[in-house]
Amino acid sequence: MPSTPTLALIALGLIVLIAIAIRVIRSLRRFARARTLVGDGLGNGVGLLKARSAALKVAIAERRPREQARTRANPAYDRRSGADRRITNG
Repeated sequence: MPSTPTLALIALGLIVLIAIAIRVIRSLRRFARARTLVGDGLGNGVGLLKARSAALKVAIAERRPREQARTRANPAYDRRSGADRRITNG
């Protein structure tokens, strides 16, 4: 019967190992949920910042005189082909 204490210790070790594994898996799930929420919030903030930046560029372009709109001082001016990259409705 000398193997009985060994088997008992092995069984106890497995139970402890399973309990630790369950706690680690739960923690990882919580972390993944939190990471997703933070990523979504950051993505929304970046999208809003891009939209505001685009709106500001449009507002600045609308305030410029027409002859300055097609010069190199305008960031919407395409330096490669000399064309205007702004989207127009007409």
